[in-house]
Amino acid sequence: MVDADLSGYFDSIPHAELMKSVARRVSDRHLLHLLKMWLQTPVEEVDERGRMRRTTRNKDAGRGTPQGAPISPLLSNLYMRRFVLGWKTLGYEARLKAHIVNYADDFVICCRGTAVKAMSAMRDMMAKLKLTVNEAKTRRCRAWSEPFDFLGYTIGKCYSPVTGRAYLGTRPSRKKIARLCQAIHAMTGRNMVWADVEDRIARLNRLLAGWANYFRLGPVSKAYRLVDRYTRHRLRQWLRAKHKLQGEEKSRFPDQYLEQQLGLVRLQGRTRTFPWAKRMNPCPKAGCGKTARPV
Repeated sequence: MVDADLSGYFDSIPHAELMKSVARRVSDRHLLHLLKMWLQTPVEEVDERGRMRRTTRNKDAGRGTPQGAPISPLLSNLYMRRFVLGWKTLGYEARLKAHIVNYADDFVICCRGTAVKAMSAMRDMMAKLKLTVNEAKTRRCRAWSEPFDFLGYTIGKCYSPVTGRAYLGTRPSRKKIARLCQAIHAMTGRNMVWADVEDRIARLNRLLAGWANYFRLGPVSKAYRLVDRYTRHRLRQWLRAKHKLQGEEKSRFPDQYLEQQLGLVRLQGRTRTFPWAKRMNPCPKAGCGKTARPV
């Protein structure tokens, strides 16, 4: 397979080609004019000296979409669709048996034995779309032996906790787990001891629930266990600093107190409600000795 990456995709999208893609779906000239003005609008940035600086780089270069608005990923997906449709129309998908999976500029090409040809074809198409391939991060790999990160997940070899058999699956990437722990660390720092306990718990719960709602595919129990352990450790330290207490923090604020009294969510308990984790149903063929998972 091909794990691909583009250099500065949002800053490289050509306005003329993008507006052609939009015009195929939108006929209102006033809306098209508004979108064109939005693409060319000046952007204020903070320079290396900390001063605000206004730039018209997108208008001058005729490329790039301002980031931070909901329409930015929409337009980026719309332009990337030219690549996905072109890949099928030109016959690469059928001829190389290479399938593209993408969201905006993040994409992989799944194939078997044709990765070299698929990468070459991808480079040629990106050149025609006026986009630049990041050669340092684009690589060929075998998912079974070389795990790769895609959309926050690490895709590679996993093992069944029941049979021990290996299979190709997903798990939350280490980078995303570390980023979540950094956010928890910032929310429970000593500089936040002035905040109410209810406010900290509510903010932590929203952060944890939102993260777990996305990272719920594959074997997530290990990641949930690490996050739960770190969250409780940081919350205990924050409570001890807030109330100016001495001694071991775990004996003063056990898990039962954090969960039942303060209402802190526990991610490990969520896995029991996942569809793939529910109890297996008996096979309708009586006496066969097999089980079937609900679909």
